[in-house]
Parts: sequence; structure tokens; C-alpha cells
Amino acid sequence: MRTPTKLFFPLAAGLLIVTSCKQEPAMSIKEMVQSTRDNYYQTVQPTAPAQADQTITIDPAATAQTVKGFGTCFNELGWASLKTLPEETLRDIFAELYEPGKGANFNRARMSIGANDFALDYYSCDDTDGDFELKDFSIERDKQNVIPMMKLALAANPDIYWFASPWCPPKWMKLTKHYAERSISKKLIERMKKAQEAAAKAQGPKPGEEGGVSATSGFFSDGPLAFRMEPQENDALPGEEGAEGKTSFNMKPEYLDAYAHYFGKFVDAYRAEGVNIQVVMPQNEPNSAQPYPSCCWLSRDLNIFVGQYLGPEMAKRDVQVYFGTCERPDPAKIDTLLQDPESSKYVKGVGFQWAGKEALPTIYRNYPDIDLVQSEQECGNGKNNWEGAMHSWDLQREYFANGVTQYYYWNTSLFFDKPSRWGWFQNSLITVNEADKTWTFTPEYYELKHLSHFVQPGAKRLVLGGTYEEVLGFVNPDGSIILVAGNQTDADANIALTLGKQSLNVTIPAASLCTLVL
Repeated sequence: MRTPTKLFFPLAAGLLIVTSCKQEPAMSIKEMVQSTRDNYYQTVQPTAPAQADQTITIDPAATAQTVKGFGTCFNELGWASLKTLPEETLRDIFAELYEPGKGANFNRARMSIGANDFALDYYSCDDTDGDFELKDFSIERDKQNVIPMMKLALAANPDIYWFASPWCPPKWMKLTKHYAERSISKKLIERMKKAQEAAAKAQGPKPGEEGGVSATSGFFSDGPLAFRMEPQENDALPGEEGAEGKTSFNMKPEYLDAYAHYFGKFVDAYRAEGVNIQVVMPQNEPNSAQPYPSCCWLSRDLNIFVGQYLGPEMAKRDVQVYFGTCERPDPAKIDTLLQDPESSKYVKGVGFQWAGKEALPTIYRNYPDIDLVQSEQECGNGKNNWEGAMHSWDLQREYFANGVTQYYYWNTSLFFDKPSRWGWFQNSLITVNEADKTWTFTPEYYELKHLSHFVQPGAKRLVLGGTYEEVLGFVNPDGSIILVAGNQTDADANIALTLGKQSLNVTIPAASLCTLVL
């Protein structure tokens, strides 16, 4: 015999057919998926409390931006970890990530042009000093260390949208001639370690402030989200470093022209491999002097490069240019290009990450027709814990509330608890145990899947009403309504969902993340 509690929710939904307009289908929760600290992505039966103390009001006509999709990023350390697994396992993993409608439902991907901070080491596609004609340009290294990973994704979804950006140009194109913008020596490492230890004991300045690592935002000095970095030596020399507020790229015309052609050859070479790059951004975090591959640019100099060199070169290939990736809160840095009569012809979107999200509301308000992208989710500390997943959920709510149409995770896969070449521990969607070659999806994978699996390309974000704030809503092209609701408190949240004249109650359990399909 069924218990009353099991009967209550369908009965309540049935009563709505009587009390609501006969032309409207009854409001019901068709599916509910729930994650908690110890159990991820479980299909559950909704609980309908007799009373609700908070509300979510849904109006399918109250919509904002159209969502284009979700994706992850491809780098050398990701493939280094994944290639240790059997081929059949890899096919299954990428089907879960990229096959339409199956798992994460990703349809987007990001790559770097040359080395990023999670490369095996520094490299570019042409490190021959003074090779302005790019005779030695090559992506042979990528064919070994990145493209195999991309082809697995393409086998699952041939229609992936790709965007590319450099962390560092060929270092001979820089004034400093170094890949790193900030010098790390053995002596400095010892000093930094002492400063970090003192900061940890005092719970004072964050390691990024006291220890010499250039931090943008989102770094925590203690607790489960504490930033972890073990700095390693690099090629930059004291007195020959880059810095925010000056451009490290050599702005002579022959360098700018060669660099634009470098982008063009990269796009051409990747297309020959079946990877169709559709967007480039001129520089990852152009204001950050980092101890790994990086390059600082003033916005006025990026404006020259984009408007006079990069934009025209990409137009020949039908490749769009987006400004980015923006990691500072100052909208004026973006306005420089968007207001320029030449650059604005080419710049069709803006990518935001880290502290750049603070500039996002202004750009969203002032440029309603430009595409806004969350280009790199904050990277965590390698702990891959529940707190990191909830921090990611907080970021997603902020980004989508301020108009982004695309959302990118950073590391697809990493070896468990192993830092980058430059000593940074980060989170990933997958971790691989280097010793026994086992692997697992992390809490952040399941957290992102709560959105990406259900929110289809072409969905519109809903502008929700009511008193409950920890929620995102979307209406899919097929008319289904998706609510993703978090509850980071230690008490259940009993919520009344209202749609037109209909209403039903649902409980979002304490310390959980739930997706509801209406």
C-alpha cells in the first residue's frame, strides 16, 4: 500500500488541473536531479511540503539573453592525464562530455595559441628569433599533445564551436624576450615560502598579495577554498619583467604584422586538422604579469593590434574577434576597443574571467547587442571538493544574471593532486590517479552538468520573481522550463513555485543543488 507522502505530490498536481485554466497543462515537476556533498547527480522524487516560506515566480515571457552553450578547455596537462587511460574509456568520457543530449551536453571548447599555464612547459608555434615570415611556424607539438584530445571530442560532436586565445606570443616578439612576465628565482621562492607560511599562521594577506604571485580575484588564504601554489623557476630576469600598465609586446609594425599572420597560420593549420576555429581573442588576461606564459598589453595597444592587424587578417578567414580575456573590473579597458571606429568593426563579443566579472554588468548594460562570454571559470585549488563546486555555482549565477551566453570551464582533466609546471594546483572536471590509472568525475563536473545537460542551445534565461534568490531559470526552445536551485544553508528551503495562476510547493534540501524540469 502506498503511503500518503508518496501520494501527496501527484495528487496536488492533479488538483491543479481542476483549479487552473483548462487550456493550460497542469504544472508539474517532470524531473528532479539533486547533488549533495556525498551524493552527486541523483534523480529524486520531489517533496511537496504543505506550506512554503519562500517563493519563485515564473513568467515564460520574461526572458533575457539567449544561451549558446557550455564547454571546457583543452591543454597539454589535460591530455597528459587522459592519454594514460584505455582508448575505449576515452571514447566513453568524451561521449559523456560532448555527445549532444547525453551527459554534460557540451557544444563549445577553448584552446590556447601556444603554451598556457597548464602546458607541459613553455612553447610557441614559432620560436625562431626574427622569423617575421614565419617560415618555421608549426603545430606539430599540438598534434601530439592537444589535438588528439580535440579529435575525441569531435568524434562525439562534430559541430563544436571553438575559440582560441594566446597566453603568450612567441617570446622573441616581446620587448623582454621572456615567456614569463614575472621573475621567479630560487632565492625568491624561498622568500615567498616564508611569506606564505607567515601569512597562513596569521591568516593575514593572501599568498597572491604577500608571496609575489599576481592574483586577480577569487583567491582564498585559508579554509577549503585556500589557494595553493608552489612557485617554480622561470626564464624572466629581475629588471626585465613585464608589468600591468605597460605593453610587453614589441609594437613595431613588423612585429604586429607578423603576429596577425601568426594567428592566421594557426587558424589555417587547425582547420587542416578538422578543428574549425570560429573566434579568437587577442590575449588571455592582458593586465596580468604572471610567472608563467603571459603578456601585458595596454588597451590602447591592443586596439591598434585588433583594428589594424588582427581584425583584417581574421576577416579573410571569416573568423570573429572578441575582446578578451578581460580579468580586470574596469569597463574602460573594454570601451577602448568597442568605441574605436576601426576595432569595433571586428569585435563582436567580450570574454570575462576572474575580476573581469565586475566589469560585466556595465558592458551588459551599455552594449546590449554584443555577445558576452564567461571565458574561464575560476580554477580552484586542486582539492576538487564540495565547497569548490558551490563556489562555481555562485559564479554561474553571477555570470548568467549579467548576460553571458557562453560558459567555459577551465581544466578538463588533471592528474590527482599534481600541480602545473609552474606549481599551481587547480580543479578539473576529471581527475586521473597517476599510479593506478583510475579516474573519476569531480564534484565540479556534476555541478556544471546540473546546468549544461538541461539548458539547451537556444534557451533563454528567465527573469524570475519571488523571494528565493539562489536560483537560475531558463526556458528551452521546446518550451520546457529549467530551474537550477541551490541551498547552501543547513535548513531545508520550502518554496512555492508559481506559474500564471498555478502553484506548487517543493523542498530544496539543505546543502544541496537541484535541477527541476517543469
